[in-house]
Order: sequence, then structure tokens, then C-alpha cells
Amino acid sequence: MSTPHRSQHRSPRRPSLSGSALAALLTAVAVGAGDAAARVFPYGSRHRSINDLGNQFVPFHAHLWDLLHGRAQGGLLFNWQSGYGTSFLPDLGTYLTSPLSVLVGLFPRADIDLAVYVVTVLKMTVAAAAMAWLLRTQRRGPWWAAGLLGASYALCGWSVIEASYNPMWLDGLIALPLLCLTGEWALRGRRPVLAPLVVAVCWTANFYTAYMATLGAALVLVVRVVLTREGLRARTAVIARAAGTTLLGILLAAPVLVPLFLSSGQAYPGWVKEFRPVSWADLFARLLPATYSFSSPAVFVGTGTLLLVAALPFHRAVPVRARLWWAGLTVAVALSLQWAPTHLAWHLFATPNGSPYRQTFVLAGIAVIAAWTGLAAGPPRPPALAAGAGLLAAAVLWSRGSTLGTGWGYALFAGGLALAGAAWWALRHRRLALPAAGLLAAVLLAQAAATTAYGHKGKLGGLDDYPSWGAAHTARAEALAGAEGWPAYRTDPSRPALSGNDPMLLGGEGGSYYSSHTPEVFTRTMVALGAGWTSRGRNVQSIDNPVTDALFAVGARLQPDGTVRRAEVPPLVTTRPPGAPLSYGDSPFANQELLLGARVYEDPLAPGVCRAGTEAYLWAPEYNATARLADGPAFRLNGNAPRNRAALQPMGVSRGASSALVFDAAPPARWTLSCLDRARLDGAVAVLRATAATSLHVGSSRIRAELPAGATGTAVLSVPAIAGWTCNGHPAAAHLGLVALPLDGRTTALSCSFRPPGLVPGAAAAGLALVVLTVLVLRRRQRI
Repeated sequence: MSTPHRSQHRSPRRPSLSGSALAALLTAVAVGAGDAAARVFPYGSRHRSINDLGNQFVPFHAHLWDLLHGRAQGGLLFNWQSGYGTSFLPDLGTYLTSPLSVLVGLFPRADIDLAVYVVTVLKMTVAAAAMAWLLRTQRRGPWWAAGLLGASYALCGWSVIEASYNPMWLDGLIALPLLCLTGEWALRGRRPVLAPLVVAVCWTANFYTAYMATLGAALVLVVRVVLTREGLRARTAVIARAAGTTLLGILLAAPVLVPLFLSSGQAYPGWVKEFRPVSWADLFARLLPATYSFSSPAVFVGTGTLLLVAALPFHRAVPVRARLWWAGLTVAVALSLQWAPTHLAWHLFATPNGSPYRQTFVLAGIAVIAAWTGLAAGPPRPPALAAGAGLLAAAVLWSRGSTLGTGWGYALFAGGLALAGAAWWALRHRRLALPAAGLLAAVLLAQAAATTAYGHKGKLGGLDDYPSWGAAHTARAEALAGAEGWPAYRTDPSRPALSGNDPMLLGGEGGSYYSSHTPEVFTRTMVALGAGWTSRGRNVQSIDNPVTDALFAVGARLQPDGTVRRAEVPPLVTTRPPGAPLSYGDSPFANQELLLGARVYEDPLAPGVCRAGTEAYLWAPEYNATARLADGPAFRLNGNAPRNRAALQPMGVSRGASSALVFDAAPPARWTLSCLDRARLDGAVAVLRATAATSLHVGSSRIRAELPAGATGTAVLSVPAIAGWTCNGHPAAAHLGLVALPLDGRTTALSCSFRPPGLVPGAAAAGLALVVLTVLVLRRRQRI
């Protein structure tokens, strides 16, 4: 090995915090400037909570706030508030286990949107700081340059456009440089105890993007090993240390990961689609600032960084092997975005339901590391800069075949390329270093802020948006709190909803629930009873119906006008008489009666006309328009199949012939009008109350009830029969989709507890990893 090649890989001194601090500052300024320019919350009146940010993630953080302040119904294992009771540990591990998430507890609850925004920006700044630290750990170089490149990584298009409204993905943005750092420790035989802990934190924070970051870090380590170690034995030793570190870290995270994986397998099936790569013109267009597209990779990283990457193959101060390996890795990862087999490998072998390029941040990180590799050897000479600029110009010319480029994007790119080229050239003259660094920072800030602002424009124009906490939220939350009676009865936020997770956002114990882990048994049970959905079955809506309220012990239901409808309902635990096993059919009205154990509906006297005095209910799951009784108000049914399914809709009290059903659009292929007799329902409820549990105690993940003496048949807990329930020491049975316990006449109490499947083996795996870590610590102390 030649002397220059050897000296390039000397272990650098411990990096200072200056580069990391600069990276964090630039990132925060750019994001804030872009948000302010777009006039989105908290800088303006436009909604920031678009798509799943408002529908899922803000409500989940609100529930975390309640947990931190002791106000939630449930605990870390179980959530009594959503979906009439569902597992919470998988949701916790998917959305909330970032160490930064707990910071929302420092804000007032009414400022939950601001809390999530601050945490989101903080995650970006931490990612920038971590990347700057990694760069100076790998190679010596100017601290300010490491700060600029760290900021360009955290301000990549994927971060400010896509991950900004999926804040748990930003944990992957942080994980990539941290996992690369553990690779550096493996390379040098350092930090054998700390490294697995870092891996564990990364995988616990968000396993999905941590998996992608791990693949990216492995690729980076392979290149580092090839370039800095000679001989199979030395290289194998490094890879083995890194693999052992990663395995130990993943095992430490197993108490969260194993239940999460098992829960994913029990969730209602999502949308399965085939991956179709975008055109290369579209991909090259996304190198530009100020572009937006939901279905293409946001590969923008700043023109200054791109120029260094493009100039790397021509940078003669960098050894040829290093140029070939780093440029080759960058190109290979870019190509992997477009090839179906590698696309599947990046995404855990399942094409995502939403944006299909979620691994783009790994490409941004590798590009930044490649740029630093060149810059650490000195600023590129003018011929290398010119060649790099030529490559970028060719890519931009190719992008002219795309519709994604914008006038502002081309102008910012061209101006940024000229200014960045001049700045990198000026760095060869020491007296020009400070203005050159300032110019590079200004280019990055302008381009990143413009990309952030333009991303908001695209998202608000094409995605659903949800209002930040305001007067409507406060009024509903106060009404729910005033009606609260848990566990004697549930209080349901009902429909229309402000989000897919109103029980977590506003309070109460409702039927609506939206998550990647929405259980299949819950969705199918609710649909059988008449529930609607969005998001192809994973966003299940509550049912506004007095029969299902009786079945699920909903004693208070919020109404659209802000009032609360109350009802006498059975408790959470009731009994059913002995009988043959039952199963649901096609009619939600018949299914409700089957679960209730009584006939309470009657058929219309004539087509579309209920008997006077009965309550009309319409089931038309595919209907996507308004319907009404002829003498009543219109109601909107949202049945845009297969994405949306219309809920069973209350139409009002019939007055007879004058209340005939009217469809305001073409009638759907299937629909049913049924007429509820309240007197019959009151009688059925009285029977259930008479044979129900006599006392009830509910804990965070358990319930105990005293049963009537001599009860036979089946005790039914009004909770979906998801996996993990045990009752009286045995796995719980199921009765028409609800948790059940067979009764033999001698059972006097029901005691059910919930433990997420996989928690015990996950804890055992973590325990094994802790033993190994303990041995490592003891051996290390003995050597000292």
C-alpha cells in the first residue's frame, strides 16, 4: 500500500461539536424558512397536518401525552380508547418509541400539533448533527464543510417533503449516520458495548427505516473495509464484529420488534400493488430543488453536494480505488431504486402502500459520504469541477422530458451550480475560504427552503389535510370529558370525525381506529355490524347506531352538534345463553341481532318506507352520494370502493309514507333499509343487563368481573377478540368476533388479561443479549 493511501485512513482525532452544531443550525433555519414561506402551521393559516400526519401521527402523540401524564385509558401494552380495545405495544413501536417523542409531554396538550412539529424539526437537526459527526470521524476535514454536508443530508428532498409528515421515518434519517458510526467502531475495534446499544435505540425508534439504514450502513462499511484493510482475515474480522454488534442490538430491541412483526401479520391486509419505476427523466428532475411528486424519489441534496459527488471520479487528489468504490456505490444505490428486486429488498420485500421510494434517504447519505471523501482530500481542481458540472448539466437536460421540473427549480439549480462551483474553486485560496463557505451555506439554505415550501404546495394540493387543534377540538374534548363514565360505560366521539383516531386525539373510548396494525378480526367484525372504512380497511369508523352502542357498552355518544346522546347500556361483560356456534352473514342488521340475541329490526312496509315511529337505517356500502328520507335532511355516504366503504347510516325517525327513501344519485347495486323498533331494543338491553356482570374492575391491560351465580352459556367481553387475550388462565375464546369465556354454571368470576403476542420470546431474546453484553463488559474490565 502506498504512503498516500495509508495516510488517508489514519484515525482522525475526536471530532469537535462545531460541525454538528453548524449542521443542526442550518437545518433548523432552512426548514423554518421554508415553512414560513409556505405559510403553513405554525407560521401561517395553512394546515400542516396532511394525510397520515393529521389522521394518525398527531393523535398517536396525543395519546402518548396522555400516557406520560397519567390520563390515558390503558398502558404500554393495551389501548382501551381505540377500536373498542386494541393492542398498543405494536403502535408504540411503530410510531412513538423514538427517544425524542417523549418531548411532546413538555407542551400543553392543546399544543400537540406544535409539539409534533418541534419534535419533527428536532429530529432533522439531530440527523444533520449525527452526519457531520460521522464525516469527521471517518476522515479529517474542515469542520464547517462537515456541517454543510451534514445539513445537506438532513435537508434532502426525502426529508423535507416526505418524512416531514411521517415523523417516525426521520428516526431512520438519524439512524443511518449512527449505524455507520457503529461500523467505524467495528473497523477500529472500539466501543463493543456502546455500539449494540446504539443499534438497539435505532431499531427501537423505528424498525422500518432502521432496516433500510442498516442495509445502507452495511454497504458503506464494505467500501470502508475494502479501502482500509488488506487481507481476507482482517476484513472478515471487521465484518464479523459489525455483524455481531448489529445482531446484539436487534436482539436488545426484540421486546418491541417481535410483537410488532407478529401484529403486522395479524393486521387487515393493505393495498398490494406492483412496483413500477419512474422514468429516468423524472428521477433526474427530482435532483432539482423545488419539485414535488408523491410517487418519485425526492433525491435533492443541494447543488453544492451534488457537484462534489459528480466531480469525485475526476478528483485526482483522491486515490483511484477510493474514487471508483465511492462513485460506484453511489451509482449502484441509485440504480437499486429503479430495479424491482432491489426495490423489494429495500422495503422488507413488500411494495409500500404509499410512496414507493422510502429508501431514498440512504442514497442521500451515501452521496454525502462520497462528497466528503473527495473534499477531505482537498477542494476539487477546476477540471474536476467542470467535468462534474457537465455530468449534472447532462442529467438536467435529460430531465427536460419530465413534467416535474419547475421554472424556479431550474433557476435555483443553475444559479446554485454556478455559485457552488465558484465557491469550491475559491476554497483553494485560503483568504477566500470564509466568503466561500458563507456562499455555499446561502445556496443550501435557499434551495432547501424553496424545496420545503414547494413541497407544502404539492402536498396541500394533492393530499387530505386536517386542521390543527382549535376551538372545534376543544369543544368536542370538553363534551367528551363531561360525559365520561369509564369503565361503567364507554364514551364514543362518533362521526363525523376530525381524524381517523379521534378517541386518542379528543378522548373517550370509541370504535374508530386507524393504524398499520388495525387487526383483521376487528375490521371484519365491525364491517359485519355495519361499519365504514377508509384506507382500504385500515381506517375503521365508529358506527352511529343504538344497537351497536348496546353491544359495545357505549353509554354516551357525541353528536355532530356537540351535544351528547346518552343511553342505558349493558356493562362491558355480559352473558349469552347456551347454543350452537354462530357466524355472521351478509346483512349488518341480522348480524347485530345475532350478537344482541334478539330481533329489534323490522322490514319496511313498502320498498323504501319504514313504519311510522321506527328509526330508518340505510346500509349501502358502495354508495357515494347523498341519500335522505323524503321529508328529512340529506346524509352523505362515502362509498368509493375499494378505498372507502360507506358506514351504516341513521336516516331519522320515519313518519310513514311521507318518509320514503330517496337516493340523490343513481341507486347502488346493493342496499338495505331497515327499521329499528326502540321498544324491542329497550327490552333486549334490559335482558342483557339483568344477566350481565354484577361488578367490574378494569386495569391497564386486564379486566375482572363478578358473574351472576350459576351463569351458563358464554360470558362476552365487548372487546374485539384479537390475539393475546387470556381469560381465567386459558387463551380466550371468541363469540362473533368478541372476547368470550365458556361458562359451566360454576364460574363466578371472569379474569381476562392481555399480553401482546411475542412479548415473552422478545424479552427472552433481549435477556440473552444482555447476558452477552455483560460478559463483554466484564472481559473488558479484566483487560483494563
